[in-house]
Amino acid sequence: MNIDHEKEEMAARLRGSLYEFTRFFTKYITNRDYIESKPVGRESHQISICRELSAMTRLEHPDENLLINVEPGSGKSLHICMWVAWCYTINPQCNFIYISYSQTLAAEQTAFIKLIMSSEMYGYLFNVHLSKDTKAKDHFATTEGGHVAAFGSEGAVTGRNAGLPGQKSFSGAVIIDDAHKPDEAHSDTLREKVIKNYEETIRQRPRGHNVPIVFVGQRVHEADLAAFFIEDRDTKKWRKIILRALDDAGNALYPEVHPKEYLLELQNKSPYVYAAQFDQNPNPAGGGLFRPEWFLELDKDPEMLATFVTIDSAETSKNYNDPTAMSFLGVYEIEVFGKKTGQLGLHWIDALEEWIDAKDLEDRVLDFWRECARHKTPPLIAAIEKKSTGVTLIASLNKLQGIKVMDVQRTAASGSKTSRYIEMQPYIASKCVTFTYNARHVQLCKKHMAKITANNTHRHDDLCDTLYDGVKIALIDKLLYRPESNDTGANDVMNAIAQQMRRQQQLRMNRYGN
Repeated sequence: MNIDHEKEEMAARLRGSLYEFTRFFTKYITNRDYIESKPVGRESHQISICRELSAMTRLEHPDENLLINVEPGSGKSLHICMWVAWCYTINPQCNFIYISYSQTLAAEQTAFIKLIMSSEMYGYLFNVHLSKDTKAKDHFATTEGGHVAAFGSEGAVTGRNAGLPGQKSFSGAVIIDDAHKPDEAHSDTLREKVIKNYEETIRQRPRGHNVPIVFVGQRVHEADLAAFFIEDRDTKKWRKIILRALDDAGNALYPEVHPKEYLLELQNKSPYVYAAQFDQNPNPAGGGLFRPEWFLELDKDPEMLATFVTIDSAETSKNYNDPTAMSFLGVYEIEVFGKKTGQLGLHWIDALEEWIDAKDLEDRVLDFWRECARHKTPPLIAAIEKKSTGVTLIASLNKLQGIKVMDVQRTAASGSKTSRYIEMQPYIASKCVTFTYNARHVQLCKKHMAKITANNTHRHDDLCDTLYDGVKIALIDKLLYRPESNDTGANDVMNAIAQQMRRQQQLRMNRYGN
């Protein structure tokens, strides 16, 4: 067999199968093997994705757009990039718009497409070449006049079109690959901005009857852009391919990356993340984030390593506003059958929820602090959210001896309220937050936490805010105590903080006694 014949045979085989094209060029471009999914009792998601994308190219579903919901880590972006490069082997004049939640991320994907298409093997097999004028990674062109351009889902998509008008064959598409950044999806403003941008600009970018929009990504919220398509609120028709991480028989979609055991643990410890991103079915509106059974009640207080107070002060004393909430919390090392595990727990020692006049706030906080100071392990710090009445409270308490005040500031970097609660959920689901059996505040706190929802339909979240600050300080950032580690620099810093706090603790013990 001569070389030209071998070349044509190979080109025909790859041009005829997106799956084979993806397997070949993944290895050729990345020098890594293509990990083939071989799930038990169900079809490989890679074959499903390739089949659906191929059907779009062959116009097997006229007048329909394509939605694919699939878990993170599934290789969806790899397959989308390979699909774009594959389409140019069939029609070098295609026009694609590639959209992701940030223009930078979209540009990274178009740069990968460019890498495939500019490779020596690609040009050799298919005789498709990029224009020499192409410099940018977020926009490039073929010598036949085809274009690929990258955009962010929140910004205006202008100056570029997808596909070609008046074509009877496939000539390109609009691709939306992860429209929402997961940690921003719980902001109504940011989420709705993406949907509005789709309606006002993205939907108008296809320039032909046979130019589809392809959406691929995980679910991140019950009211995300995928929901807009799934619930048939769009003016366009959508073909919906929902690939759940675990099917009804409990078989994992991609066991080579996310085995069944991992998914079941995630489902148990981070149920909201699992429901949205892996099961493709975000919790229904009003669904509670925290189950009462996740909070264990211990027979007695554990041996505390350190204690502290968290405070969320109200805007006013009126009962239609959130009340002021205060929590007394202790960090301890969890023991199993009398042996320490090295895992930290947070004990909710006491809590208060009251509507308090601003003029009485400082006195009530000091009363609560005095009560906490009588505990055998008095509090080291008072963490107070720096807002409204909290600003005044911080200023007042900073003037007093024996109280170490920590400012808690909410910024854009700290995420939305819901994203903070979801960050806390795995710690509570893992039963790392405990009470002492039959303590006076147990039912108050459990009922409060059971009402906290992912879409902010709950009325008050003051106590939840104080618990989040406690989990953040003690379990996430480990600011009060950190188990032995090899990071000596970090331990030196922790020891210095602890020394300072112990001195202040001794002052309080001398003042209030044990």
